[in-house]
Amino acid sequence: MSTPGHDLVVPPAPGLPSGATIPAGELVERFSRSSGPGGQSVNTSDSRVELLFDPVVSTAFTESQRARILRYLADVMAQGQVSIVASEHRSQHRNRIAARERLVALLREAVAPPPPPRRPTKPSRASQRRRVEEKKQAGRTKALRGRVRDE
Repeated sequence: MSTPGHDLVVPPAPGLPSGATIPAGELVERFSRSSGPGGQSVNTSDSRVELLFDPVVSTAFTESQRARILRYLADVMAQGQVSIVASEHRSQHRNRIAARERLVALLREAVAPPPPPRRPTKPSRASQRRRVEEKKQAGRTKALRGRVRDE
């Protein structure tokens, strides 16, 4: 579990063989009132958490990893920063943990290399023959379903 206020540890993943540690100084947390659960205290406590991370200036990743992150997260980033919002828990502490866990998952997915390209294959001759035979048999069966004529 990621502890709020400390460095964020990203465990090893494809594209990130030894993992990464994001210094706490590179993460910005902002708090506001949540619209989620909380009863009467929802109007008085700042339990919603917005976690901001700027991958451009981060020292936790190599240049190639940073480039992959920026390409993957280009649509999600606003003003050069990744913004994660968590407000599903009543407690600010649990929302901070949820936001950090979401950021870790997002970064692990972003750093992963793309899958190898698909190599197109064609059906074998035997499977093509079987397919044609099945079609012919289906046609014969359907031809027998026509009107019965007296001869």
